[in-house]
Parts: sequence; C-alpha cells; structure tokens
Amino acid sequence: MAEIAYMVITTAQGTVTQKSGFSLEDVLARLPRVRATVFGDFCLDAYWWIDQDETEKSVETTLPLRRVRQQRYSLGGAGNVVANLIGLGVKEVRAIGATGEDLFGRELRRQLEEMRVDTSEMVILKAPWQTMVYAKPHRGEQEDNRVDFGSFNALSEEATETLIAALYRAAKTSDIIILNQQIPAGISSPAVIGRINGVISEHPETRFIVDARHRAALYDGAVLKLNTREVTHVLGEVTEQSAIPVTQAKTYAQRLSQKTHQPVFLTRGENGLIVADKDVVHEIPGIQVIERTDSVGAGDTAVAALAAVIGSGGDPVEAATFANIAASITVRKLQTTGIATLEEIRAVGDEPDYVFLPDLAEDSRQAQFVAGTEIELVNPITDGVRIQHAIFDHDGTISTLREGWEQIMEPMMVRAVLGSRYQSVEASLYHEVRETVRQFIDKTTGVQTLVQMQGLVQMVRQCEFVPRNQILDEHGYKRIYNEQLLEMVSQRISKLERGELNARDFQIKDANRLLEHLHERGVKLYLASGTDEADVRAEAEALGYADLFEGRIFGAIGDVKVEAKKVVLERIIREHDLSGHEFVTFGDGPVEIRETRKRGGICIGVASNEVRRFGLNPAKRARLIRAGAQLIVPDFSQLSSLIELLSLA
Repeated sequence: MAEIAYMVITTAQGTVTQKSGFSLEDVLARLPRVRATVFGDFCLDAYWWIDQDETEKSVETTLPLRRVRQQRYSLGGAGNVVANLIGLGVKEVRAIGATGEDLFGRELRRQLEEMRVDTSEMVILKAPWQTMVYAKPHRGEQEDNRVDFGSFNALSEEATETLIAALYRAAKTSDIIILNQQIPAGISSPAVIGRINGVISEHPETRFIVDARHRAALYDGAVLKLNTREVTHVLGEVTEQSAIPVTQAKTYAQRLSQKTHQPVFLTRGENGLIVADKDVVHEIPGIQVIERTDSVGAGDTAVAALAAVIGSGGDPVEAATFANIAASITVRKLQTTGIATLEEIRAVGDEPDYVFLPDLAEDSRQAQFVAGTEIELVNPITDGVRIQHAIFDHDGTISTLREGWEQIMEPMMVRAVLGSRYQSVEASLYHEVRETVRQFIDKTTGVQTLVQMQGLVQMVRQCEFVPRNQILDEHGYKRIYNEQLLEMVSQRISKLERGELNARDFQIKDANRLLEHLHERGVKLYLASGTDEADVRAEAEALGYADLFEGRIFGAIGDVKVEAKKVVLERIIREHDLSGHEFVTFGDGPVEIRETRKRGGICIGVASNEVRRFGLNPAKRARLIRAGAQLIVPDFSQLSSLIELLSLA
C-alpha cells in the first residue's frame, strides 16, 4: 500500500512531514465559481424544547401535558448539504428532490428559497407523501425519542421520471452533483439509483459524489463518501469492532477505491478522514476540539466541502483536508444541524490542532520503549540534533506545587453550572454535569486558566440553571478558582519556608538535575506556563531553580489572545533563526507539545504522576501522544538515557 504524506502527519517510518501544496486561501478563492446540484432526500429537522414542568394534566386523559416552550426548524439531509454549500460561498446551488404539500414541506421550501437556492426542480407531491422530518423533542440538554415523518413514502413512476429528467438537465450544467440517500423510503430507491447510474455514465465530464446511508454499494461511477460502519457494509465485511483501527480502515478504503475506480473518502469522526485513490492512501488526522461536540450535520458539512473542492478542480487530498477543517467547526454547534461558514473556516486556518496516532494513544500495548528504559519512543528523533534552546512547561512538568488543581476546579465549575440548584438537583443530573466538566478539564489541560473559564461561561449559559443576569464573566470565575487554588499553594510554600518540606518534595523526579545539566551545557532555558506570570516566577523562586532560566520565565498576562507558550516559541525561533532540531520542549500538557510540533521542534511528553512525583500517568500519556509527542517519559530519573537520545551527553 503506497502512503503519501501530504500535510502534517506521521508516516509509517515515524517521521514528521510538513504539509505541502495545501493553501486554505487558494481553496476558498476557487469556490465562488462552482456550480453544484444536490439530488436526494430533503428533510427538515424539528427541535422542540419541552417544558419540564409536568404538574398540569390533560382533562381528557389525565396524563401529564408536554408543552413546547420553544421550537426551531432547520434544513436536514440533502437540505443541510445545500445549506453548507451556500455557507461555503459556491456560485450556484440547485436542489432536486421531493416535498409534501404539508406545512413541513412549505417550511422546507421557504428556507431553501430564502437562501436563493434554485428550487425550480423541486417536486411537490400530494398525500400520502409526507415531507421527511426528524422531530427531536428536548428536555433541557437531554434529547427524547425522535419522531420521524415520511418513513413510509413511496415514489410514483411519474415522480421518478420528473426527477430523473431534472437530474439529466443538471448534469449538463453542473460542475459537481451530490447524490444524497438519507432514508430507505426517500427518492433514491434501488430502481431510481439504477436510473441515476445511467445519468452518471452519460456525463463523464461531470463529477458525482455519493453520500448514501443505506445504498452506497448500488451506485456506479461516482466518488463515495462513507463512514467506517458504512464501508464495512458495502464491502460485505462482518466486524464486532466498535472502532476500526486506522490500518484496517485504510485497507477498506483502498479496496473500495480499487473496485469503483474512483476516490473514496472515509470519515472517522474525531480521528479525521482517510482518502483512497486506487493504489494510494492518505490519512488526514483529526482536529482537536476542546468544546462540547454534537456530530449531527457533520457528515453533511463534510460532503458539501468535498464536493465544493472537487467541483472547483481540486485533488482528493486537498478536498479531504478542507472537509476535515469544515466538519471540525460543525461539531461544535449543539442541538442544530449546523454549517461551517467561510469566516469560521478562516479562523481555523491552514494549521489547526491535529490529533496524532489516536490508536496508539488509546492502546498502550502498542508502545515501544528505548531498550532498558521506560522512555516510550513514539517517533524516532533523527540524527543531526543540536539543541540550543529548551522550553519547559511548569506545573506537572517540573513543579507539583499545584498538584490537585483539578480537584479544586471540578467542584468549583460544577457549582457554577448548577447555581442555586447545586444542593437540590437530582443525582443523575448532578453526575451528568460533573462528567461534562471532567471531560472539559481533561481536554483543556495546559491552556490558560482564563480560556478554561471562558468555556465555563459557555457551559453555564447552555445548561440554563443560572439566570442570565447572574452569570459571571471569565474573569469573575477565575477569581473564585484562583482564591481556592492559591490557598492550597500558599500552605505548601509555607511548609517550605518553615523547613517542614524541601524543594525536591514538590518537583517531578530529577527535574532539577535535568535543568542543571542543560544549563551547564549552555542550553538556554525557558519557562512557559498558562499560570499567571507573577505566580510562575514566585513558585520557581520558591523551588530554587528560577536562576537557571536567567529571567526567561513567561506566564499568562490576563489576555486570552496572548498565549505564553506560543509567544515563547515564536520569539526564540524568530530571534535565533532556529531550525527544528535546535530546540526542544518538555511538557505534560497538549498545548506546548502541539505548538512545538507545528514549528518542527522536538517534543518530549512528560506523562508525570504528580502525586508520587515519579512513574507514568496513563491519561497524560494518551493526551500527549495525540498532541504529537515524539518521546514519552514518566519522569527524569533515567536522565542519562534521555540525554543520550537528545545528543546532549
């Protein structure tokens, strides 16, 4: 199997290859000239928020009333694909599908027309045809059983002829046609797909891409976009695996591409995409998203983005790279079939925060170690290393003064989210909020505290337990957290000052030895932390190694736009004209590892156990590998082996 590294990915040999040829602005510049058609199952997504007060009962049935407090309707299925194409700014979008004469059909057509979509080929069918609707009742954040309309539709021969004729006309003037099969009773029955294949074969100059939930195997001559569950069905594979390993997914994609003689795009959720083009397979890594996610609509965004790039003349890997970015935006939009706008895509940029080697991260059995050590070799460090600068994260990498911060932040956040209902809320809801907070803290470890507090503000607003006028801003919540945290830190520093404990009691094993060795070798040391800068300096002084950094200590300054770790990296690279193997970063959080990887530096993940101060923390190991660490060390006790690996002996 051929493997081509096109962007920032890890190859089979373990090296890092920088992206080549992908320019987001170049892609966006071509989209306004694309003429696209969407043929398929146009649906409406109905969101109904049910009032949770069930004290009033029906006079007729004596059952509790379910009163809708708020309702919202958005385009779903092929309709959401259209909405995404419009959001991407393509020149022209034509819709071909069927709706009923019912009120849902009127709303669906109204929304399409409001976006200035060409709906002249939309067919309006009389009862018993029903507009396809996914009705989603919600009680707060919890979605109840969905109610579906249109599941028993049957397309007449007359309607079939009308739709196929419209598809023939579209094929003569479109750059790309998306074929969307959403439900078995939609307009893409096996018989209709046979007719569609005839259109495809008669228009080789027009590109077709299929997103079919149930019948992808029936299409001929089209590009296929599938998820891992769908590809196994198409290939007739039987698997009990809930998650298909990347190597197996690549094999499936390649086999299907060789069979169809067309590119195949295989989406893997948070783990990105695989694109196979006959004998060549590319892996596009997933993108790190720290916010809460909702996968509804992400597939529609992906296929729209793929189609837009292919229709503009882009190659498959370029299309997959762009679709990956677009889908990472949609999943951040909760309780809606969202779209990715051009502004949002530009905000992500050419270099998003990629997730590396998720299979290895989640399965420690795959780990490979430097002989005779506990140093895990994720990617080999190539020859020619000449380290002149070393950047260190502070908390958890060197210092354990703040060990236990999570146990302070978690209850503080839960209390903020639940507000006055903290003591009275039912146990199930309390545990649900606590788990949401835990996942958020896990994802945001290493970022500025102020950024974490921005996320808390969003959670408080979304959960709606606290009145809007009582919600604090990020600075207010940070003050509450800092007061509790600094009380703990102050108590520990007091014990140092009284001689009850010494500095080594609050350091990862042999961290000071490493700092001293690097300093003696003339390596310039930098301390970069998401903690407030004054506190970082004070704690480094208390632990006795501040002088080794010679003033190069950086922390948060109360501005989320100024990230200390990014600033330090950019500064030393710019001022010293460094190449990748001239600087190394040690860190126990994903931020410093990811930012170093983007800039080509050496990434040492410190998967430290902050309670014992030595030994491995498996959760940190997984986070650090996903962020792009090349080596994983539990502590610095095997200093001689680490120094040798870094050519600093």
